[in-house]
Amino acid sequence: MNYKTFNSLEESKKIIKENEGVLLFFSTSKCSLGEALEPKVYQLLEKKYPKISFYFVDIQHLPDVAAHYSAFVEPTILVFFDGKESIRKSRNVGIEELSIAISRLYKIIF
Repeated sequence: MNYKTFNSLEESKKIIKENEGVLLFFSTSKCSLGEALEPKVYQLLEKKYPKISFYFVDIQHLPDVAAHYSAFVEPTILVFFDGKESIRKSRNVGIEELSIAISRLYKIIF
């Protein structure tokens, strides 16, 4: 699994289009909930869903990207399969709840 970032809206669209599974993690460095959740989500993907690429999106540095994906609450998690938004979770996200949601689609896609 790759933990990456990108620098523009165009780049994010290209990444989503070219990959079968992409998770966008929207947050800021000032969000304590996001800082606590980010490594847990990353580890979940690494252990159970390695074909999904993890991308961190800093809302402060890329507000146009956050606006495009309507990710105004931090943290917000968007999961894309085959270029389509399939899962959206915000604020208090349980890792088990996220895992179950991903599992259903992951089994179908991969």
